[in-house]
Amino acid sequence: MNWIILIVAGFFESGFAFCLGKMKEVSGTEWYLWGAGFLVCLALSMVLLAKAVQTLPIGTAYPVWTGIGALGTVLGVHCMESNPYSDYAKLTYPIKGEYLISKRRYSAFFGTDLEILLKGLKANTTITYG
Repeated sequence: MNWIILIVAGFFESGFAFCLGKMKEVSGTEWYLWGAGFLVCLALSMVLLAKAVQTLPIGTAYPVWTGIGALGTVLGVHCMESNPYSDYAKLTYPIKGEYLISKRRYSAFFGTDLEILLKGLKANTTITYG
């Protein structure tokens, strides 16, 4: 059970790191909202970590907690459409006549408009890269 608590604590660590990053980009009321999210995630992450180390060794729990937090922070932003790091490389940018399907999640296929486009085109072959 404490391993599950530790994993959830790691997700909240990703949450407070994400909120901290958003606070850098906004101002005014938005800054305070992201700040509140930061504080909530920080508090929950720490409380859950403290609960998990009641039975798990700190030498094991702390690296797992930070690893989950770091991984979630790095991987979490790549699927966001507004992230400047998720844009196309110059040589692969779609040219006139090519279709552009936005990736909004980790999967390049799930939750996109690809299926609708392919059915509308009556396509039986696709070429994907990435």
